[in-house]
Amino acid sequence: MGGEALSAGGGPKEDIELKWELLTTRALDQLSRELPVILNIAAIEQHGPHLPLATDSLVGAHFLERLDERLPQDILVLPQVKVCCSAHHMDFAGSLTVSHETLLSYVSDILDSVAKHGFRKLVLFNSHGGNEAIGRVILEKWGAAHPEARIFLFTWWRVAAGELAQVQESGFGGIGHACEFETSLLQHFAPELVVADQIREPRLQATFSWAETDLLNAPCGQLYRSMKEISGGTGVVGAPLFASAAKGKRISDVVVNTLAGMLTDIRRSPASQ
Repeated sequence: MGGEALSAGGGPKEDIELKWELLTTRALDQLSRELPVILNIAAIEQHGPHLPLATDSLVGAHFLERLDERLPQDILVLPQVKVCCSAHHMDFAGSLTVSHETLLSYVSDILDSVAKHGFRKLVLFNSHGGNEAIGRVILEKWGAAHPEARIFLFTWWRVAAGELAQVQESGFGGIGHACEFETSLLQHFAPELVVADQIREPRLQATFSWAETDLLNAPCGQLYRSMKEISGGTGVVGAPLFASAAKGKRISDVVVNTLAGMLTDIRRSPASQ
């Protein structure tokens, strides 16, 4: 980008993408420290026989691209952390994982770097179920250590759960992993990566009724199970046969509309109390 990154007055040009790694150091230094800085934590792991290993990373990137289009000068997007906590998927070829302790240290160090440069509004944007628990630990641990800043945690299927429930056509358990929602999203923005003839109804392995869950419904009690056990060996939990590209667009619109409102609130809010 070179000299193109700055306007004649020395500040960032109005049409420049506010993506951390694409800016020059000078252009980044000219940015308002009131900008929300967003870090997507994702995954590289199996998504059954019909979706790519990068599904969670692709979904996270898709939402951030749309948010960047909606709020081009109001958010600053960090490089994704693609490989995160996927130990429960390691029975399936291609899955990559790091420990919770590693992710806690790594993400906290990135956030420390961002804060070092004066930014005070940090948003963890999660696109993988296995990151939810450690994401909350990062939120509480880093937030307590940085009272001068605000840190937020958003998980894409939780930010608009009520509206997404109106989009769902499958019953309880139909949205879980490589499911109605994830398959719809990929059919919408990356149909060339969906192996359509491999979309089938999975075999499910029930253990305790009170431990069963899906993306929009928390269980009554927690039980550790590997994805192999949960999915009956298929790697799929949910009802991908209910997926469609049109539904993927509806899901995308709902999530982006909600996130845009939340990020606008953060942009206008004070950095600390």
